[in-house]
This record gives sequence, structure tokens and C-alpha cells, in this order.
Amino acid sequence: MTETIPQTEGHRWHDMGGGAAGAVPLADHDFALWEKRVDALMILCSAKGHFTVDGLRRVLEDMPPSSFEELSYYERWIASISQNLVEAGVLTTFEIGERMSAIQERGLTYGDASDG
Repeated sequence: MTETIPQTEGHRWHDMGGGAAGAVPLADHDFALWEKRVDALMILCSAKGHFTVDGLRRVLEDMPPSSFEELSYYERWIASISQNLVEAGVLTTFEIGERMSAIQERGLTYGDASDG
């Protein structure tokens, strides 16, 4: 099934274009360790020249509307980082899958910031 991406007034679906988007939460957000790691990974990979901000944004904008409803901000960012690393030939999807499996095998408490 192919999703139809609605466009209005020359804008793609993700571009609010100054339209109403609801209330902006003003409470501080305590970032999870994995979110901090996604941010660090983006900075490091970008600094190494593996991709640009434009490349990251392109992948984000090409995601279907459901991604913005179902994935969190950092889940979308790691998807974009992964896609850009594959496109740059840094990793293959198989290698990403292998690394994800190895991390999953470490258990849920791996990398807990309170462990030291």
C-alpha cells in the first residue's frame, strides 16, 4: 500500500508552514542516555563527512506521515542517520542489524548511566 502524501499550498505534509500545531510543551525534558548517544553519533558522523544536515533532513522529509506519528524525535533521527550511513557506504543494513542484535544480547541494563 502506498501512502499519499498530502500537499497544500506548495508545502509537503511535514511542513507546517506557520499553521497551528498545537501547544508547545514548556517543561524540561530529561534526555535518556540513548537519546544523548543518537545526538553524539549524529555530530561525530557529520564531522567525519559521512553526511550533511541536508542529507539528514532529506531522509526525515521522505519518511511517510505515519513516521511522525509513530516514532519519537530521536527514533526518526537514528533512522535518518542509519540511512545516510548506508548511502555513504559506511555500513550495510546487514551490519547495522548485526550490531543491533549484539547490543540487544547485552540486556536492558547495558549502558545505564547510573552504573558508573
